Amino acid sequence: MSVLGVLGGGAWGTALAQVLASGGHDVRLWVREPEVVEAINGTHENPLFLPGSTLSDRIEATGDITWAAEAEAVLVVTPAQHMRAVLADLPRHGQPLILCSKGIEAGTLKFLHEVAGEAVDGSPVAVLSGPTFAHEVAAGLPTAVTLAAEDAALAHHLAATIAQPTLRPYVSTDVVGAEVGGAVKNVLAIACGVVEGAGLGQNARAAVIARGFAEMTRFGLARGARAETLSGLSGLGDLVLTCSSTSSRNFSLGVGLGQGRPAEELLSDRRTVAEGAHTAPVLAQAAAAAGVDMPVTEAVCQLLDGADVGRVVEALLNRPLREEGF
Repeated sequence: MSVLGVLGGGAWGTALAQVLASGGHDVRLWVREPEVVEAINGTHENPLFLPGSTLSDRIEATGDITWAAEAEAVLVVTPAQHMRAVLADLPRHGQPLILCSKGIEAGTLKFLHEVAGEAVDGSPVAVLSGPTFAHEVAAGLPTAVTLAAEDAALAHHLAATIAQPTLRPYVSTDVVGAEVGGAVKNVLAIACGVVEGAGLGQNARAAVIARGFAEMTRFGLARGARAETLSGLSGLGDLVLTCSSTSSRNFSLGVGLGQGRPAEELLSDRRTVAEGAHTAPVLAQAAAAAGVDMPVTEAVCQLLDGADVGRVVEALLNRPLREEGF
């Protein structure tokens, strides 16, 4: 494949466009903001969403989603809750879609590959997930990801297409597992940020990561994921990354919540999207529907609704004692 489309000109979409263009692909990058289109095409930079990165001249930004999607494969990097609407506007050419967003659709409680299957009937669908800070990917720093598709041949073909010296995809047929890891880790990153913002210490953060991973595993297994996927790049790998750095938008949101700042204020910046804030209540509903106990997720929902940090932490620590395990 020589021409690839990328839908979404935020930090992650721009970073993906950059790494693909650096590997010799011509990339059509669909961007909503006209000023960003102009900047990318005129000065080879995205000052609004990925400042400081010089972009390849093989990237052509456009406001025309139809033209961007008339590529040999399309990477979809739109926010999870807008994906269905964006995909509904795509021309039907049957080209593969690689979903690079992380979340669960509100209302339907469906994973994004299910949403794509309904919105763009007939297009093969794959999921790209893993520990990926956009600025590092754009800078060409080494990155490994999971690329999952139910069709193993498709997964291998797409992995070979996007693989670069600095971007190493590992193939999987466990699409559900790849999706669960990406969605749940965003919520857990908020919880770890709260620990940091509230000054609760490193012991507490390690406990949240470990027990959060247990929640991820319980939920994933209940929804048909494989345990090895959840302990891989798209699950545990991404969890460790986003729970330990302010480069994570979800972690940074949690830091603000831990400091007592309201969620509305922290989520007001249109330049960043903390997907975990939108995923948390949807994940809690999906977990309840599956009969899965997810206390850390429920605590994040309470904090996003304005609950007092001290009281939420106290309630978690006073849960009934139990054996360790999933």
